[in-house]
Amino acid sequence: MAHRILVIDDNPANLALAAAVLQRAGYDVIEAESGEEALALLSPEPPDLVLADIALPGMDGLAFTRALKAQPRLAHIPVLAVTAFAMKSDERKALDAGCDGHVTKPIDIHALPELVAQALRRAAAN
Repeated sequence: MAHRILVIDDNPANLALAAAVLQRAGYDVIEAESGEEALALLSPEPPDLVLADIALPGMDGLAFTRALKAQPRLAHIPVLAVTAFAMKSDERKALDAGCDGHVTKPIDIHALPELVAQALRRAAAN
């Protein structure tokens, strides 16, 4: 069975690109355009990993991550922050919010499937 990946991005082009790359790599992709929509998609079958854009309107990716990690039955789900901000302080903010790693924009379509696979392997080992 393919791993389920929840991709959250308010930019339709970015959402479509990430979804297409991950689907081509064999993942089952669920799409959300906001943190609020993504929270609603966590039940009844939660994803195996979340790829969350940080700069979302309303509930941003960091607030989404804190909400997900606050739920004991979901806290184990790895979250990769997606951000155009590649400063060390931005990475630290993502990690402090509970993200398990980050992906910088523009997304490297060749590296993304391996980054997701690595995060899934780390989560399975823990």
